[in-house]
Amino acid sequence: MKSDIRVCSAWRESHDGPVYTLSDTCPDCGAETANSAPAPFDPTDPHGEYRRALKRRNR
Repeated sequence: MKSDIRVCSAWRESHDGPVYTLSDTCPDCGAETANSAPAPFDPTDPHGEYRRALKRRNR
């Protein structure tokens, strides 16, 4: 899942606060940008199948 909103990867070193943008580079410093939100789940989680089954059972 890819988010449209991205954050400057060097904002801790170069800026006072996070710089959000829609482009692949920061408009202020030119650094690469990163996805601003973590993935909601890890597709390679070896125990994810069991967690989902447990949730379905406890509903």
